[in-house]
Amino acid sequence: MDAWDIVASVLVVGIIVVSLLSNVVVLICFLYNPEIRKQVPGLFILNLTFCNLLLSVSNMPLTLVGLITTGHPGGSHFCQIVGFLDTFLTTNSMLSMAALSIDRWVAVVFPLSYHSRIRHRDGVIALVYTWIHSLCFSTVATCQSWVGYHHLYASCTLCNVRAKGAGTQFVIFTVALHSLTFFLTLIVLCVTYLKVLKVARFHCKRIDVITMQTLVLLVDIHPRIVELFSPGYISPQWGVLSKCLAYSKAASDPFVYSLLRHQYRKTCSLLANKIFKRSPLNSSSLRMEISTGRSNNFNLPTNKSLGQ
Repeated sequence: MDAWDIVASVLVVGIIVVSLLSNVVVLICFLYNPEIRKQVPGLFILNLTFCNLLLSVSNMPLTLVGLITTGHPGGSHFCQIVGFLDTFLTTNSMLSMAALSIDRWVAVVFPLSYHSRIRHRDGVIALVYTWIHSLCFSTVATCQSWVGYHHLYASCTLCNVRAKGAGTQFVIFTVALHSLTFFLTLIVLCVTYLKVLKVARFHCKRIDVITMQTLVLLVDIHPRIVELFSPGYISPQWGVLSKCLAYSKAASDPFVYSLLRHQYRKTCSLLANKIFKRSPLNSSSLRMEISTGRSNNFNLPTNKSLGQ
């Protein structure tokens, strides 16, 4: 291992640890707080947390093994399974981000009619679509044997080397995958958050969160596209760095979409008090804390703020 491999390995280990801990905390909050489970955004956050956790225990460790051994981690069939998960989980998480941004837009722009516009059934339908969409692309890539170990990223992922015989088909597939997932999500985030900013332009915290969510999506930019249209050489350092940036999204999602919000912070505080026994925690106190923080979960503007 050279110095770059050591630095990259340490970086991947750090991302794995932060991702596991933060996503587990979000999952505990979801299971512990009944109000979070009742809300429609809770479905998307649970799905996003599931994708991040699975990515942290499947793809990230194999990338770490690839960096340490500088070789193929596992057999060909095993790597294809991991490559399937890589495509499925990244696609699923990005579509979950789009669903969350639409939910925030409705909650801020239409606060009085939010519950009639966004129902639990609508959330389930959106969630089913994200799974079907993700399964379609990942299944096609796996059945066509377009996933495998890529030395450029030290990961099991979409691999243009394995798809050299496919030619135009692989190019069309890759462009369609990125257009209907990354770029679609980016457009949804930009449109919805621009509308949100018109209403919440005086709410600095909300603007900061919006900026963070957009930056979190941008780290998912992947040079597979670059491989297709650039005749030049792409260094493995750039490939591994781009993969680490994509992985860092799994570590930052819990903070951007959950743990920085009042309801999750209050639940974490209650759980910490219970664990360290700083104060008694019973069901009545939990209900009181949840009820006070319920409206703050969406940071809905009041009629006074809407009139400003």
